[in-house]
Formats: sequence, structure tokens, C-alpha cells
Amino acid sequence: MKIAVVAPSCTLSRQAAERLEALVAKRGDCELAIHPQCFLSDGHFAGTDDQRLSALIEVMKDPEFGAVWFARGGYGSNRIAEAALKHLPDAARSKLYMGYSDAGFLHAGFHKAGLNVAWGPMPQDLMREGGEVAVGRALDWIVNCDPSALEPGLQSPAMAFNLTVLAALLGTVLEPDFTGVDLLIEDVSEHYYRIDRTMFHVTGSANIRKVARLRLGRVGDIPDNDPDFGRDEVAIVHEWCKRSGVPFGGRGDIGHDVLNRVVPFRL
Repeated sequence: MKIAVVAPSCTLSRQAAERLEALVAKRGDCELAIHPQCFLSDGHFAGTDDQRLSALIEVMKDPEFGAVWFARGGYGSNRIAEAALKHLPDAARSKLYMGYSDAGFLHAGFHKAGLNVAWGPMPQDLMREGGEVAVGRALDWIVNCDPSALEPGLQSPAMAFNLTVLAALLGTVLEPDFTGVDLLIEDVSEHYYRIDRTMFHVTGSANIRKVARLRLGRVGDIPDNDPDFGRDEVAIVHEWCKRSGVPFGGRGDIGHDVLNRVVPFRL
């Protein structure tokens, strides 16, 4: 399989790219093409909106690629997601699209359009301690659909999102149908009160209230709250699920870390 790497949000580090190329060469079961756009910089972003969109559409159109792997998260894919969905080329429908965090905007819209997407580790994760295992897990799914890469408790159908991203896409043209879905959420670097406020919004959605269950992945790097919020992330999510009638399914094995597992939106 030939895999294209593009950066719809933030710049991929050269060091991560070099490590990725070495890892893929060592595996020997796939080919890699890191688009030059991954190294562009325009303020926060990996190039301008037009440059990021152009690179994404280019690899979506190319029938040689069996997968499009998003280089890293951050912020920015929402700025190009709707445009990427216009006039989808036939070749786009034969590919897998993988990433997590900010890539959720693309995942939502692409899944709604009938494309094959999966939540899973990204190339920039190689810069985390133990990141080679995480990226290897992603490649195991991309190349071989290895079930050992999957989040172990999945029910079908399933979706996974960063909580803040999920809240932002609700009510937009990217929002997919959540009916009957095993929905996994996670977050990072958010105060407890922000998690609480976001859960108010998410569980207030009529669409979200159609899920089969909602499960909570890891919520990391939580800033100190003054005054103390008095509830942790589990209590917050459980409370809002109870208030809204959304079944709480317990914990899920996803997060902004090297333990992050793969969640295909279609099992």
C-alpha cells in the first residue's frame, strides 16, 4: 500500500518525518509519500488554507494512494473541511483517512460523505516518548487492518472524537448522524469547568442523544482550577449523560498519548 501524509492543520516536524520514513523502511510492507506541504508554515498553520486544501485534494485524487494519513493535530482542518468535500473525486472513495484530535472535523465530514475514516495515531506522535509503538499500531491498521490495533471494547458502529472538536462541529454541515453509535470522546489541556460546559453542549444535542452509548477516553494535562471544581472528568461526563438520558458506557482506550487506539468509523 502507498500512504500519503498531508498536514491539514499544523506543520510536521522534520525530525518526526525522518523517524517515520525510517520506521516505514524497516517495516517493508508499505510505501510512504510525505507531501512537501507538511513542512510549510503560515503562522499557526502548515501553509495557507489554500495550500493545505490543495495538498489534501491532490492526494485524494491520486489513485496510487490507498490511505491518507494526517500528519498531526493542532487546529486548522475545520477551515478547509467543507471545501474538501465539494466535488469529491472517485479515487477519494477507495482510501482510508486516519488521524485524531483536530482531524475530527475532516473525519466527521468525510464519514458523512461515505468515505472510510478511522481515529488513530499520527506521524507527529513519534516525537512522544514511546511514540514508535503508537505509530506502528496505526500502520498495522492502515496496512493490514490488524484487529490488535483496535480499541478493545468497540461496538458497531463506532466513532471517536476530541470532545472540544465534537462540540464545535455540532450544528455545522460536517455533523454526521450519531444514531446507534458507540461514541468515544477524549480531551487534553482543558479545565474541568470547560469540560463541564462542553458536556452541557454536547449532551444537549438531539443528534448526540441518539447514540447507543458514550464512553470517556483519557483526559490529560488538566490545568489547575481555582477554586477547585469538585468533580473529576469521569464524574462530569457521567452526570451530563444521566441528565440527558445518554447511556454512559464507561471508559475507552483513546487519548492524546501513545496508548491511543484505533477506532474505525465503520467496523
